[in-house]
Amino acid sequence: MISSRIMNRATPYLFLAPAGIVLIFALLYPIGYLTVASFFDWRMGAPFADSTFAGLGNYIWILNDPNFHESFLVTITFAFTVVVLEMFIGVGLAFMLERPIRGMTVFRTIFILPMMIAPIVVGLVWRYMYNPQFGIINKTLKKWGFESIPWLSSPDWALPSVIIADIWQWTPFIFILSLAALQSLPKSSIEASRIDGATGWQQIIYIKIPLMMPVLVVAALLRMIDAFKVLEVIFIMTNGGPGLSTEILSLQIYKTAFISWELGRAAALSNILLLIVMVITIAMFIYTKIRDAQIARAQAAAEENY
Repeated sequence: MISSRIMNRATPYLFLAPAGIVLIFALLYPIGYLTVASFFDWRMGAPFADSTFAGLGNYIWILNDPNFHESFLVTITFAFTVVVLEMFIGVGLAFMLERPIRGMTVFRTIFILPMMIAPIVVGLVWRYMYNPQFGIINKTLKKWGFESIPWLSSPDWALPSVIIADIWQWTPFIFILSLAALQSLPKSSIEASRIDGATGWQQIIYIKIPLMMPVLVVAALLRMIDAFKVLEVIFIMTNGGPGLSTEILSLQIYKTAFISWELGRAAALSNILLLIVMVITIAMFIYTKIRDAQIARAQAAAEENY
């Protein structure tokens, strides 16, 4: 008979087994299939068994493709711009609404609404708002005496237009997490800084933001990952145009797979995008671990001095 010690050790793994099986089939199997497909010259409509082995040919073609270089630059620019601006605006709004004011519930509801709208609807709404003939934005500019701007038809304005739409939709996500982190800060630290004569700005810079940093790092990581794989809003608003000015990697993957019918190259592009996201994720986790270690050493030093 199986001893009770062995049963006690095996029980957690038995409970985790169903989740592990689901994870293998829902996550690991598709990634493995995608990786294998990236080494074959596979076209849409043809069985995978009839595809020819291409080795690293798909990756070499992608790395030498100027369109990939342009899309990669657009993706990096888009992702880092939206994350930085959303973090700045979201955290700022959280500090503004930290104190209880009249109509707080209404303000929070209004700020959260954009995040609840489907991305396709967001793309359509902003596309109509940017319309040069009847869009509300250009109409307002004309009323104020300015010239209308070709928001989505100019290579210089198309990417900023998409960035504005993304900021409008996803800043509430940063706002919610920042406000929750702000309201959960230990009151003792804030009261101690106030007793020591710290001003409001000093409390924000030296007390509140450092204590909020673990939540802010996670929020930035989640938004960075999502920004690298955004598709619907850009697809509806510009379809990557004009030219390649708004064609991010996820949109290039879609066009390669379903317009050019090059499934092998689309799989290779997907693996490259996955690798980029993994590198960013690992870098953020390493930064978090280093920061936690620094905080632990500082606390240990403070206890020794005390």
